[in-house]
Amino acid sequence: MHLPLGLLARIEAKPDHVGEVHDLLTGALSLAQAEEGTVAWFAFRLGPTTFGVFDAFGTDDARRAHLEGRIAQALLGQGARLLAETPDIRPVDILATKLPAPTPA
Repeated sequence: MHLPLGLLARIEAKPDHVGEVHDLLTGALSLAQAEEGTVAWFAFRLGPTTFGVFDAFGTDDARRAHLEGRIAQALLGQGARLLAETPDIRPVDILATKLPAPTPA
């Protein structure tokens, strides 16, 4: 399966709120799992205060819905308190993918 669209976000936490940003991102997994159009979702850490999220989508509508969804609301709602700067969220075109084959039902 090729997923043509994605989002790549870089998130910079305030040093005294690193744990809260970590918890926010790990807790967001259940929200991502509930989004039908979000096919792949990864939260990761790049450094002591720097985090990231990568998502993949099959359609632009799904990507747009994710940007307007509960994860974005949670992040932006807490942003001023937890983050050192506004998250850098960039749409990306995915050129190639390797995903596990779907298991038969």
